[in-house]
Amino acid sequence: MNPLEIKSEIDKSWTLFLDRDGVINIESVGSYITNWSEFNFHDGALDALRSLSRVFGHVVVVSNQRGVGRGIMSMEALREINTNMRMVVAEHGGRIDKVYSCTATTDDDRNRKPNTGMGLQAQEDFPGIDFKRCIMVGNSHSDMEFGKRLSMHTVFLTTKHEPVELPNDLIDEQYTSLQAWAKKLVPAELVG
Repeated sequence: MNPLEIKSEIDKSWTLFLDRDGVINIESVGSYITNWSEFNFHDGALDALRSLSRVFGHVVVVSNQRGVGRGIMSMEALREINTNMRMVVAEHGGRIDKVYSCTATTDDDRNRKPNTGMGLQAQEDFPGIDFKRCIMVGNSHSDMEFGKRLSMHTVFLTTKHEPVELPNDLIDEQYTSLQAWAKKLVPAELVG
């Protein structure tokens, strides 16, 4: 489905999957966000989440967080970051229904993207999820592969990597930020 067809199809039966670092918040490239004081929302991300929350039935975050498994940060710190992120998003009129984090250190863990475990967990928690009515937004090729393995429409954000040439087998659309994509997707009357 092309971007125009997707835009006309999306309603509350659709689910939005988001990566966290580099999508919602500014990524610490080569390092980890280890506590709430290091977490900074991308410009426009809160506005984007408010607009997108009005369109999608579910909004979930799926995030690889290997820093916990490596002992660089604690599970408690990760929970605090995710709780505070959801609270601030809600204060700005948006929502994140659930956050899934994979703390495994090995790439073969079923939950570590691009493996599909976190998506399947979300489907268990929200049985109405139909992966063909889902969009995965991320800033890494593993996010895009995760989405495609589950038959999702994929949106690549160029917050960490250079833009790719389209068409691309893994990437359906690409934008500079979550806000840029939301402005293209969400009808003007639902923005604000």
